[in-house]
Amino acid sequence: MSIATRTEQTDPFLLSDNETRTLLGEVPWRRFAVIGDSIAEGIGDPWPGYESVSWADRVARGLRAAHPATAYLNTGRMGAVIAEVREQQLGDLTAFRPDLVHICCGGNDLFLRGVDPAKVEADLDDLCERVAATGARLSMFTLADAFTGRMAPLRPLFAGFAEAVRRTAQRHDAVLTEFWDHPARLRESWLSADRVHLTMAGHAVVAAEVARSLARGGQR
Repeated sequence: MSIATRTEQTDPFLLSDNETRTLLGEVPWRRFAVIGDSIAEGIGDPWPGYESVSWADRVARGLRAAHPATAYLNTGRMGAVIAEVREQQLGDLTAFRPDLVHICCGGNDLFLRGVDPAKVEADLDDLCERVAATGARLSMFTLADAFTGRMAPLRPLFAGFAEAVRRTAQRHDAVLTEFWDHPARLRESWLSADRVHLTMAGHAVVAAEVARSLARGGQR
């Protein structure tokens, strides 16, 4: 199917509203929060055939469809590094009393001068520990391997970061959604013009995969 004709209704990676509601019908969470950077916030270009709704808002909508009393908080901020998430978002998160928190940050830290990837992992681990102390289940995902063209030199750094996210998720029993090798990452519709943020088509795919992961994680 051509890019021009693919829509939410025909995208094979997406879930229908009914499928999402059914998948999330048995999960135990009713207070969903998202913290982190611009990916958490939902920055991205519109894409024809796809609703302009971020991945996190889509997941929240699916949770509310399955459980109408679900509460939702998103404190994601453009450009936030891990330290800023810890200092500026944890207070609101704790006051919200979440039972499910998706953590999405660390990518911006990799652009800091003199960055030490091991320190980034340690800081992410510390943030996860603080969030887990609220009693919430954690959710995380790896960033997709879409490092081509002018972004190709960054691929080794972000491949290492994906491994750090996997290790951190395992240490904290987080629900992990894998995007590093996801086939949709090769689509023209995956990234916005800045080649950093997802398009709304990309957000739609991410939301569907996160919903699938949460459905599996909620069965334990």
